[in-house]
Amino acid sequence: MSAILILIIAVALLACGYIFYGSFLAKQWGVDPSHETPAHTSYDGKDFVPANPAVLMGHHFSSIAGAGPINGPIQAAVFGWIPVFLWVVIGGIFFGAMHDFGALFASIRHNGGSIGEVIKENMGVRAQRLFTIFALLVLILVIASFTAVVAGTFVSVAKEGEAALPFITVGRDNVSGNASTATTSLLFIVIAFIFGFFVYRKNVKIGPATIVGVIGIVLIVIAGLNIGVNMSRTAWVIFIAVYIMLASLLPVWMLLQPRDYLSSFLLYGMMAVAVVGIVGSGMKVELPAFTGWTAPATGAALFPTLFITVACGAVSGFHSLIGSGTTSKQLDSEKDAKVIGYGAMIVESALAVIALIAVGVVFKETNIGGGEKFLLSAPPTIFAGGIATMVATMFGGVADFTNPVYDVTYTLLTLAVSVFALTSLDSGTRLARYMFAELFIPEGKTRDDLTGAAKFFSHPLVATGVMVIVGCGMGFLKLSQIWGVFGAANQLLAGIAMLAVATWLGNIGKNNKMFFVPMVFMLAATLTSLVMTIVKKIGLIAGGGAAWGDWFQMLWSVGLVVLAVILVIEGVQILTKKKEQKAA
Repeated sequence: MSAILILIIAVALLACGYIFYGSFLAKQWGVDPSHETPAHTSYDGKDFVPANPAVLMGHHFSSIAGAGPINGPIQAAVFGWIPVFLWVVIGGIFFGAMHDFGALFASIRHNGGSIGEVIKENMGVRAQRLFTIFALLVLILVIASFTAVVAGTFVSVAKEGEAALPFITVGRDNVSGNASTATTSLLFIVIAFIFGFFVYRKNVKIGPATIVGVIGIVLIVIAGLNIGVNMSRTAWVIFIAVYIMLASLLPVWMLLQPRDYLSSFLLYGMMAVAVVGIVGSGMKVELPAFTGWTAPATGAALFPTLFITVACGAVSGFHSLIGSGTTSKQLDSEKDAKVIGYGAMIVESALAVIALIAVGVVFKETNIGGGEKFLLSAPPTIFAGGIATMVATMFGGVADFTNPVYDVTYTLLTLAVSVFALTSLDSGTRLARYMFAELFIPEGKTRDDLTGAAKFFSHPLVATGVMVIVGCGMGFLKLSQIWGVFGAANQLLAGIAMLAVATWLGNIGKNNKMFFVPMVFMLAATLTSLVMTIVKKIGLIAGGGAAWGDWFQMLWSVGLVVLAVILVIEGVQILTKKKEQKAA
């Protein structure tokens, strides 16, 4: 199958979804540009701050994307390109983008409150408490997973028999890819501070500031390729913990907004290079169209595995926390809700299709296809290898590291993918701080009204510290011990967020029927996956072959299933009662 044709069909369908379905949703829900947003009505100069739409789009897109739309489709490619393509496009338009848009809009109309606040006002305080606990369990997994990913991406290990690496290495031949990534990411933080200071405190116009910022990105990438920072994995985990503490506590204009905005240009550039490679090379996708209802290598069933694995490329519950946690507090006008809430997810689905094409092009050289040529096994390396192959082929060169075009393209793409894991970390930690504090603040009260333990644990520093210590502490575990339950938990969160938004829309008399099928489907797929995990882990435990990671996955899965079932029962009861009241 032609890679160009796959891309054209995907872009055309996704564009139609944005233009027609996105506009339909905005009309049905009553999006009103004249309605003042929380960024203005609750402005505090720290969390509630009106942002330039372009800056906010960059923040939102970087935060929701991370490395998810690259990792997910590539791992799901074991089922063939057609199932992944269909789920990314259909899921992106009717599930993910609607979910993101709905969560953002519901939060805007609840004074920038989280999905937990939406649930409290429409399903009750008990449901809100349960959801907050559920969301915190998911956010702990987010922090743990991405801490493990980022630390693993940053750490450079000396070869066997060689001396320990120095703290700084210099020279293109002496700097490993991991050390390059670490340096670039550290310099990104510095640029973000400078950008935020001049835009928000010196009133520099966004256009000139962006041009200078992009030039800065180019310079720090060059610096990263030639100067490496080398630390142990433990040291990087500690550094990440300190960084995300600061990112959670500092005003959004100082670090979060500018860092995510500038990072988005790396993502846009990465997508542009990929499109040029796809169009210019004219290569075909070698990945089989359909490999069967079970994966050949693992024996995993297409349902529910495909719909859990693709994750952010089609739908992700984490997006609802971003939209209702940080983005809604910065939206300048409701007229921007569609392009940011719905549009960002459409672009993310396009990136997922590009990732699918990348693995399809180098399929025979990956571990999925049984290849050994380049040992392309991790999703970021498969993605970078696929795009670099197309770019190198376009210029008539060989697709290996002896070709400078392939080498540079591969390195830059790997750097770009790695940068985004950190954006999900800092946004996720800020969300965790909000939601942890919410647990200790009774309805109708503010933190100033509290005393004792409630006042202590709701303090921003304490709330952040607790979540960072638990999340980063779990980040010392192997990623495989965390990731198994993260995917299902994340998608289950999406189903519950849809339930919350549907309940609110029903309560205010707006059309909520578009949520029913996606909500039921995601709840069924994710609960099935979690129950399968529980049964499998219980079997291992009973047989005496369970490790700590198996116990962790089993207990965490049980907790998520119990909380989700209670929330679903309460939500369905409310929706049914509302329907009966209308009929009467």
